[in-house]
Amino acid sequence: MTISENRFVHVDSSKCLGCKSCEMACGLSHQELDLFHVALHGHKLEQRIVVKHSEQGPTTVQCRHCEDAPCVHVCPVNALYYQAGTVQLSEEACIGCRLCTQACPFSAIQVRVKSRLEGGKEVKKPTALKCDLCISRSGAVSEEGCACIQSCPVNAMKLITEAEYQHKIC
Repeated sequence: MTISENRFVHVDSSKCLGCKSCEMACGLSHQELDLFHVALHGHKLEQRIVVKHSEQGPTTVQCRHCEDAPCVHVCPVNALYYQAGTVQLSEEACIGCRLCTQACPFSAIQVRVKSRLEGGKEVKKPTALKCDLCISRSGAVSEEGCACIQSCPVNAMKLITEAEYQHKIC
């Protein structure tokens, strides 16, 4: 994998309003819900991007899809893997050990307790949750496919490569 393949969502913090539209769009799209059902039935969204507020303003935390991802290297069951220039997660394979959360330099992986049916019985299991650049819903990585980018009311989000990011900060 070359650096140019390493794509991730970059947020222009000078434009970001901190409105959390990206969080909501992410959660809704991955859970195949609409806002009406979330509000009416009290569903908890499981977004893969988090907007944090600080004195410097809003900032987002999401996976950077590292070229040499520490999370992939520490996963004992290979639940994290490379696909199409991204780092993907197999939630079914995840054992909830949290090693990936400790290895991620961006604190972009969360662990949530999920309920699932196993043998006709409801079992609660910790499972990692991270940005997949919406490859799971669109089959490809593109700005048009990323729910967070599409939902941003001020166009503060963009899909870029590591090389483009390095060029911006230099």
